[in-house]
Amino acid sequence: MLTLENIHAGYGATTILQDVSLTVAAGEVVTIVGANGAGKTTTLRTVAGLIAPTAGRITFEGTDITRLSAHDTVDLGITLIPEGRQLFADMTVRENLLMGAYRKAARSAQNETLDHVLTLFPRVKERLGQNAGSLSGGEQQMVAIARGMMSKPKLLMFDEPSLGLAPIIVQQVFDVIDTIVKTGATVLIVEQNVFHTLKAADRGYVLENGEIVLSDSADALLTNDHVRQAYLGI
Repeated sequence: MLTLENIHAGYGATTILQDVSLTVAAGEVVTIVGANGAGKTTTLRTVAGLIAPTAGRITFEGTDITRLSAHDTVDLGITLIPEGRQLFADMTVRENLLMGAYRKAARSAQNETLDHVLTLFPRVKERLGQNAGSLSGGEQQMVAIARGMMSKPKLLMFDEPSLGLAPIIVQQVFDVIDTIVKTGATVLIVEQNVFHTLKAADRGYVLENGEIVLSDSADALLTNDHVRQAYLGI
């Protein structure tokens, strides 16, 4: 479904990603793990069209999207759930969710999609009339995920979904992601919580200093000596 070939990207004159190549097949859950500053968020932002790569090629369902803008990638079915939630704090939860349905393919089915999303997120349903800024961090993360699903994405990308959340809430977030995966969604997830994300994924890539240094099945990476020492503290 998604292929990155020899991608170089960064900010201004600063190169972050160096020769990054990876694939995500339809129905797969793939994770990118690594330390802070390794280039994980930059990878997702490049796929989403928020950063233009300086070299390399990105294809999605056979279409070259290397130079597409962010709104064009959303129209193709790529949705990024950003780090830090980035909700509209002074708007209600309902209004935030409906903002997620601006993609052409999602507008006509927004009521049906909203019903489906609220079935997956009963706590969000309870908060529909509240301003998003009044919710707890965990509740806001649920709303951010639900808003992303409102676009009826073909590929759902998560950027640090557990960031800043209490351990018990982190488990709830990954339980929700697991539920989404069971619906047949294709997921690319970036996460510092290596144990949780490898437990949720089929395959993983280890990104260090902007380069892919390891790729394997999630189970194999969990038992890999380098991963255990560098990211699991074992």
